[in-house]
Parts: sequence; structure tokens; C-alpha cells
Amino acid sequence: MVSSSEHSAIERVFEKVRRDPYANTLGIEVLEIREGYAKASLTVGENMLNFHGVAHGGLIASLADVAFAAASNSRNRKAVALALNISYRRPVKAGETLVAEAFEESLGERTALYRIVVKSSRGELVACCQGLVYRTEEAVV
Repeated sequence: MVSSSEHSAIERVFEKVRRDPYANTLGIEVLEIREGYAKASLTVGENMLNFHGVAHGGLIASLADVAFAAASNSRNRKAVALALNISYRRPVKAGETLVAEAFEESLGERTALYRIVVKSSRGELVACCQGLVYRTEEAVV
């Protein structure tokens, strides 16, 4: 069971993550944060396409990174990325909505490992990622 102080800390982290200037510039919306988990979404615009006419890989990686950051900071301990590896599986066209979910796979005292999955609104796999963070002693909020 989550205590009221832990619950309010998660809510404060959620609000801080939702104010991320870079994510907001791209139109990324953080939908959910729980301890060790986060979900974010984005609708691909025409201005987000590469010269092949599909979503830029950096856009997809940014969506995955926002979910990764939210999940890894969800315990109110500042976590900073050490690595994010991504594999692209399917092209995405303008107008499609993407959803990224980050799952905590291994939590250590100083590092933590996350699996991030990006899917289309139809449930098609777009990208798989693995992220590693360094966990500091500092509180997020």
C-alpha cells in the first residue's frame, strides 16, 4: 500500500514531468506515472517527418526518453540517463498517435534498468528501447 506522503510525492513528480519544456514543445503528453512505470503519447505532425515522409527517428526516441525519464524518476530520487538504446521496427506516418510505456526491469541502489516499448494506437510495435540510469541521492521534488 502506498502512504499518503508517497502518493503526494508521485503526484508532484508527475506534475514536474508534465511541465518538461522539451516534451511540451514536441506535443508529448505524459499520461501516467506509477513507481517504476510511465506512459506517454504523441501524435505525429507533418513537421515531424524526415525526408522519407515518415516520423523522424529522433522524435520516436524523444517520446521513449520522456517515458523513460518519468519512470526512472517516479520514486522521487533524481535519476539521470547513462544510456538509451533503441531499435526501430515500423515506420510511422503523420497523423498517427504513438504510445510509449517504460517498465522498470531492475532497480539497484545506484543504477536502474528500464525497458521502453513504443507502439502505434493500433498496437503495432514501432520501437523497443533499453535505458540505464544513474540514481542520485537528491529528491526530484
